[in-house]
Amino acid sequence: MASKLEKERAAIREEEFRLAERKKKLAEREAEERAAAIGKSVLGKLDQARLDALLGRMKSLGIEEVEKRLSA
Repeated sequence: MASKLEKERAAIREEEFRLAERKKKLAEREAEERAAAIGKSVLGKLDQARLDALLGRMKSLGIEEVEKRLSA
């Protein structure tokens, strides 16, 4: 009986490992898609100094405040 339980535990660990790998790959693909979307947007057309300044202002304001100001 212990052998069956150990086999089941091993199978579960393997499934958990595969699931963790799938989640990691999905997160990487999502990050790549976000980067591509940003690159295609108006932000991708800014020179590095202007982009850094804009991102710094966005960071200091916080995303909620930035969204609020843009939608006003």
